[in-house]
Amino acid sequence: MPTRSATTPTVTGAGTSDASDASVELSIGGMTCASCAARIEKKLNRMDGVEATVNYATEKAKVTYRGEDISVQDLISTVEATGYTAQEPPPPQEAKASAAAETEEPDRELTALRQRLITALVLAVPVIAMAMIPALQFDNWQWLSLTLAAPVVTYAGWPFHRAAWTNLKHGAATMDTLISVGTSAAFLWSVWALFFGTAGMTGMTHPFELTIARSDGAGNIYLEAAAGVTAFILAGRWFEARSKRKAGAALRALMELGAKEVTLLRDGREVTVPTAELQLGDRFVVRPGEKIATDGRVVEGSSAVDASMLTGESV
Repeated sequence: MPTRSATTPTVTGAGTSDASDASVELSIGGMTCASCAARIEKKLNRMDGVEATVNYATEKAKVTYRGEDISVQDLISTVEATGYTAQEPPPPQEAKASAAAETEEPDRELTALRQRLITALVLAVPVIAMAMIPALQFDNWQWLSLTLAAPVVTYAGWPFHRAAWTNLKHGAATMDTLISVGTSAAFLWSVWALFFGTAGMTGMTHPFELTIARSDGAGNIYLEAAAGVTAFILAGRWFEARSKRKAGAALRALMELGAKEVTLLRDGREVTVPTAELQLGDRFVVRPGEKIATDGRVVEGSSAVDASMLTGESV
């Protein structure tokens, strides 16, 4: 808030911490649902002296650990042993360059997901239409459905099968396991019914009726279920990935509004350093009109401060 005094306030970092404790933010890869984040968090918290919080939306893990007993590589190895990837954040300059490149260039993962989604939609729609509309069931239509559904279940649905296999090797099950098992079961049964049952006979039809009747099942195929589920789940994943990308761009824009440099007081002299080099307990100067680099406590002086970004405790 503005005051009459024009003196420059001196701020010192607030809070206390054990000197042996260290913290790191890891970038996590391979997560596909919230249960993945919960598994990683659980594994990390089982380590002695480790407190971890994993955010699925940002794909980050904030970890506090005892630096004397545990290294960052130990944390990364634990995450990798769970079936995911982890890496330390790059230096500030490299992070800025990477963020700029990500903003200018299309996301490869998003592009690959879009290609799989387009493939799934183009091929799955005819399969669903033929299975649900008896008028479209010409002679041997079921074999055309098999031809169209096979790329959807194998190529378009490959990320689900790969994630399910990875989780299986680590004795875990996630939503990808459910998708992979469900679509594979529907597809494989349909293949068996076409080649070894009566579903492959010329003139076979699927009447659209809401009745319950007993049958041996060998005359029924479920290719529309396998292709349709794959396409719908891929659509959800694509919308989710696009939303996360837009949210990340908005967060980076907000971070750009923060202070880039801070004036430290060292041995009675003022030294300008990047904000990333601030340490707990450092004293820095905030002149009128400047941005406050980080949370802290005013120990000397007064000035005009924009209180809109301050919490109740800071005020």
